This record gives sequence, structure tokens and C-alpha cells, in this order.
Amino acid sequence: MTEVNDLPVTPAEDTTVDLLVIGSGTGMLAAMAADEQGLSALIVEKSEYVGGSTALSGGAFWVPGNSVLAEQGSSDSTEQATTYLENLVGDASPRARWQAFLDQGPATVDLLRRMTPLTFIWGKGYSDYHSNLPGGSDAGRSVESAPFDTSVLGEEEARLRPSSMSAPVPMPITSPDYRWMNLMAKAPARALPKVVKRVAQGVGGLALGRHYAATGQALAAGLYAGVLDRGIPVWTTTRLQRLVTEGGAVTGAVLVQDGREVTVTARRGVVLAAGGFDHDMVMRHRYQSESLQENWPMGAESNTGDAIKVGVEVGADLAHLEEAWWFPAVASPSGGTPGVMLAERSLPGSFIVDRHGRRFINESTDYMTFGQEVLRREDAGDPVGTMWIVFDQEYRNSYVFATELFPRMALPQAWLDAGIAHQADTAQELAELMGVPVDDFVATGRRFNEMAVAGRDADHGRGESAYDRYYGDPTMKPSPNLRPLDGGPLYAVKMVMSDLGTCGGLRADEHARVLREDGSAITGLYAIGNTAANAFGNRYPGAGATIGQGLVFGDIAARHAAGRHEG
Repeated sequence: MTEVNDLPVTPAEDTTVDLLVIGSGTGMLAAMAADEQGLSALIVEKSEYVGGSTALSGGAFWVPGNSVLAEQGSSDSTEQATTYLENLVGDASPRARWQAFLDQGPATVDLLRRMTPLTFIWGKGYSDYHSNLPGGSDAGRSVESAPFDTSVLGEEEARLRPSSMSAPVPMPITSPDYRWMNLMAKAPARALPKVVKRVAQGVGGLALGRHYAATGQALAAGLYAGVLDRGIPVWTTTRLQRLVTEGGAVTGAVLVQDGREVTVTARRGVVLAAGGFDHDMVMRHRYQSESLQENWPMGAESNTGDAIKVGVEVGADLAHLEEAWWFPAVASPSGGTPGVMLAERSLPGSFIVDRHGRRFINESTDYMTFGQEVLRREDAGDPVGTMWIVFDQEYRNSYVFATELFPRMALPQAWLDAGIAHQADTAQELAELMGVPVDDFVATGRRFNEMAVAGRDADHGRGESAYDRYYGDPTMKPSPNLRPLDGGPLYAVKMVMSDLGTCGGLRADEHARVLREDGSAITGLYAIGNTAANAFGNRYPGAGATIGQGLVFGDIAARHAAGRHEG
């Protein structure tokens, strides 16, 4: 199979285009939108791979009132979503910005369907993260790509950023599939047909020369297929050095490829779509927390805040730098990238404790809220410290864990040897191994079990929202999220505060234009995705809100650039 190193890199050269796009994640949609508007576009990518963090993500997008939702039975509307965001976002972000997202969103999804070979599925039941608010949806508004054959890219398939997760056999697992596959031991009648279907698709596809992918890899591959189909050039291994300005307006950029500087003149503007500052630990420690460690982020390793920094150099304002799409995860025994946790926190027979051995949060809450509470505790002078997810043997026998341990599999010896996991026969012994106060931990377990028997978490409300219940176990009554832990053996696995990317960055307006501190727009400069400050402030409306706003504001930026007069 062709490797990325075998592919030629398009040589960078001094040139002129209408729209220069820095970043090949959702920035690919901006380039295609520009192409549809009759503009010439160029995509520049720092790494050797195309796809950015989009290719590493779950691949869903949250865009209310779109045609996929309507065709698949949703009654959602932008009016309902407006009510939701009014209540969720409040004054955390300018209304004009998130309203522009809602207003343009359905047209962007239609453009995505028109300009790529992707087909989409509605994750029905994957509720909004705060669906209890007025306008929120228990049925959910998240849409993702159906399994996509990446072999349509030909040799360019090797340039697609590899997934961070791999199954033991080829099987393109969508988010709805994963929900049930995680329950294969508890609900085999629902789970096994999905497993068989995806294995047949993956293995059978290989026999026909097809390589099916799902989630973010599918979305990124479909976007790339659209870019290639339209002949939009992509320069990989090309780094943004600085922006070129004239009379206060951005007119292009200086780029570096293989040590050579080239200048690209952009007649209509530059779109910064190069991700956040996930892997710039100086920025992360300065703006977020000194407790964060270098290998914890899950975004693309090329996300080091380059586009944000060059924006600041030309006078851009910043917002929400303290925020990220936080994602609690399983600590790595080697200190590498953490293991993904999706359903684990919601499943019955488990709870999470802090350094005091006490529960401190609704374990099932959305991952951004979880991370915000961890940082709030740190700011308040009572840090959570080391977090542990605690569970019993029935839990281990019943569910997938960290996407790599199937039901009944023992915890890896490497985890036990590294001290990121412990096993004990009693709660007292487990507490001693974890290094938490024994009495507090035992009392926490006793209290949790009492509430679990009753099916109601009176302390933290676990199981009371539709989002909590989505990743729970529907075979468990009276609550899909609560079950008392058995006496032993008991297990504890260390957790860390990872993230899917930072979401603070350049302040932008409803047209995706980058703003100065005085609120004026920098002519010719746009920011989208995680390079821009989150359009929803410090809130996360639902699964795919990060990709959703990247796509929609990419479309908005291209349309605005097309309406600008040259010169």
C-alpha cells in the first residue's frame, strides 16, 4: 500500500489566488465553498497529512434544522435551536455570531452534500448535551457520515491522516453502532447484528478493493475527495510563517516549505483554519492549567497555535483561551496519548472519585462540563488531583473499556505494573492502593450503593438527563446509569484530563472576520474552527458542535470573501 512518504509534495511557489486557506480540516469546506462561488482557492497544510483533527474526531456535526435531519424523521428547526442557544449560551458569545451559524447552517449542509460523495446518518437519540433547557432536543441534532470508501482517493488515500483508533479487524464503526456494540454482552440481540454488519462491510470491502472508514476519517476523506474532484491545490508540509498586510488589510501570507519562503497573494482573503494550540504547552500552562501534560491532548500534533499567533501579530484580539473541548480519558501506562472514554463514565456499576476518595461530579455529564469542573476546583484551591474510575467485576464482564478491552478481558498487566490500575478484594484495600483516604472512600462507596439501589443519584443527578442515559445500559432498572457495586473484586483505573482540541482563539464576528480589540474587523482575514474562539462561548451544545461551526463558518467566510471587491 502506498505510504505518505512515497507521495510527491506539490512544490510551494510564489503565486496569487483569490482565497488562501491555512489548514486542511474543515478548511477544506471553505475552499470548496469558495470554488463554488467562482473563486480560486489554495489549501496549505503544515503536516504531511490532510484532515487535521477532523480526521481524528468522532466526525459528527451539530447543525440544527438541516436537510439530513428532516429527511430522516426529525422535526427540528432553527427556531427551536435559537431558543436552545438563547438559554445555553446567554451572553458568553455575541448573539450575532451564533445566530449566523444557525441561519447559514442548513445551506452549508446542503453544500456539503452537493460537493462531496458523502452520505449522512442522523444519530437519533444522541441528545443535545443540555437538552433539559428550553429548545433542547432529547432526540438530538448530531449527524455523521455513513461508512465511506476511502479508496476512492486513489494514491491520495495515503495522505489522509490515519485514525487514532483501530479495530482488530476492519469494521467501520459509526457512533450509533458503538453505542450498541459496547453493550454486546448485555444486549446481544441488538449489538451482534451491528457487529456482523460492520465486519462484513469492512472485510468484504477489502476483498473488493474498498477501504471503509467511519467517523472523522470518513468525513475528512469525503471532504478531500471533493477538493480533489474540483482540482483545488493542496500544499502539504508547508508552514504559515507570517501574514502580509497592506494598509491594515491582510493581502496574503509568507509560507515555508523545506526551508524555502514563498509568498502567496490572496486577492479576497486568508482563512485561518489551522486548529488550536493543543500542543503548545507554554500557552496551555499560561492560559489554562499548569497540571496539563504534553501527551494528554488528542488533537493533531501539528496544532501548535501557529495561526493564532500570526493573527495576534497583525492586531487580532483573543477570546476564551481558558477553554478546550475537555475530554476525560484513561491514563496511558507509558505516559503517551490517553485512552478514549466514551460510554465508560455513564455505565452502571462504576463511579469516579478525586484525590480525597470522594465523588465530585455527575460522572455521566458531557465531557466539556466535566473538564470545566476539574479546572474550577483547581482555581478554587481544592484541586481534584488524581482521578480514578472505580468499578466491579460485573462492570468489567459487561462492557468495552477504553475502546480496547472487551467484556471479561482482564486489565492489562502493563496497567497494573505502571500503577494506573489497581485490583483489590475490598474497598479498604483498593483505597490504600489508590492512595486516597480509606474512610472517605469507603463512605463514598456505601453512599453510592444506597442511592444506586433506589435508582436516583441525590448527590449529583446522574441519570436524570437524556444525554446521561444515552450511553447508559438500558437493560439496567430502574436507572440505566446506576447499579450498586459488588463487594469484590474491585478495580480502579487512573483518569487524566485530555481534550479534543482547544477552543479559544482569535475573536471573530458573524462573517468569520477576525476582530481587533476595538471590535473593528481586519480586512481580508478570517478564522474558523478551533483557530477562532468558540462561537458558543464556554458552552458545548451537542456532539459535533466543533466540526459544525468549522464547516458553517468556512462557508460563511468564503461567501463573504466572494462579495469583497478586489484590491
